[in-house]
Amino acid sequence: MRGRYVTHVLVTGGAGYIGSHACKALKAAGHVPVTYDNLVTGWEDAVKFGPFERGDLLDRERLDEVFARYRPVAVMHFAALSQVGEAMSEPGRYWRNNVCGSLTLIEAAVAAGCLDFVFSSTCATYGEHDNVVLDENTPQEPLNAYGASKRAVENILRDFEAAHGLRHVIFRYFNVAGADPEGEIGEHHRPETHLIPLMLDAIYGKRPALTVFGTDYDTPDGTCIRDYVHVCDLVDAHVLGLKWLQDGKGSRVFNLGTGTGFSVMEVIEQSRAVTNRTVPFEIGPRRAGDATRLVSGSVRAEKELGWKPTRSNMGAMIADAWRWHQTGHYDK
Repeated sequence: MRGRYVTHVLVTGGAGYIGSHACKALKAAGHVPVTYDNLVTGWEDAVKFGPFERGDLLDRERLDEVFARYRPVAVMHFAALSQVGEAMSEPGRYWRNNVCGSLTLIEAAVAAGCLDFVFSSTCATYGEHDNVVLDENTPQEPLNAYGASKRAVENILRDFEAAHGLRHVIFRYFNVAGADPEGEIGEHHRPETHLIPLMLDAIYGKRPALTVFGTDYDTPDGTCIRDYVHVCDLVDAHVLGLKWLQDGKGSRVFNLGTGTGFSVMEVIEQSRAVTNRTVPFEIGPRRAGDATRLVSGSVRAEKELGWKPTRSNMGAMIADAWRWHQTGHYDK
């Protein structure tokens, strides 16, 4: 399996939601995705498109073993803790896992001579910038340990490029939604924290009601506004980012978003329209660390990567997620 277009790519977090979709996209692009996951939040059932290696990011010996076995040409790094509320109450866990784990991975990649690195970052590194569409030059002022830990990894990548020639593409994005239209994989977290699957759980009767965290924000309906990108569009960008590096174009940061935000109440209404069912919900207090409005543009990705999202409209995202949700694949 050695060749210019058939190559191994190490995918950390490949048993998770975004990582598993990335593995499918990588296989379709002619690569062999090697999933590296500790299964703390991922699911082995989602590993369908290449070999699986169970391991932790903090385990340097295990990482060295996997790099030696597969000799990947690149790393696609998704593995991270990502719950805002938890990041506020347990910041040490986020710094240890997201930063120390990523540093261990980066050091192992450099030692193995694997110098192309695609990093899944977040627009949460920007913090609160109301009433603007974020671009790659927006100041990074994260509000919580999740965003701060991702910003720290971005800085590590830049330092390792200067010292060791580690080429990297960094993607910053917000809410990812939807599921594989072919129904092979979908969104499932342990515990579930994302708005759309929580809402579909409530519709389906798997939980009593969706909690809306705060209705007193400075938005038209009082609920937070976020940008949403379909998971298939998102991983397409990651594959394009890998090609960017393999073509020798150098390190780059790209935002991924639609430039259009939806409030929590708007997402609820869209879900009602798509499923033709009532969404049971209750109002709760604000969550610490939540910004009011976060919307990200993707002009650079469109111009330079040629990224053209095709499924990132709310109706399609909810419809794909609802179709997957009804399969009950991970109801165990």
